[in-house]
Amino acid sequence: QVQLVESGGGSVQAGGSLRLSCAASGSIFSVDKMEWYRQAPGKQRELVAGITSGGSTDYADFVKGRFTISRDNAKNTMYLQMNTLKPEDTAVYYCYAAVQISSRSSVLRAYWGRGTQVTVSS
Repeated sequence: QVQLVESGGGSVQAGGSLRLSCAASGSIFSVDKMEWYRQAPGKQRELVAGITSGGSTDYADFVKGRFTISRDNAKNTMYLQMNTLKPEDTAVYYCYAAVQISSRSSVLRAYWGRGTQVTVSS
């Protein structure tokens, strides 16, 4: 089994910064793509940013220039540096990872974290 645990959420003023972490642990052979999603109250979950195992990144338009996604493959950990936060960034942020759990099979399995709350006040 694989577990994803997010951390680093909290409450900040508009214009402030937070750094989220997502640590994958358990039966892991390798971690492929990792992504950050967020979900605000009453809204659908949306992709914030993603990063491949090789470090290629993509971002939602609403965070480009403000957020930076990164990962440490040795630690099976992904990060989201969130700068110039806006009240509309308020949401629960979820970690997603596609994980190969065994060298016997190249099948990737999808895992989700429980989420971490980010609240940005004006």
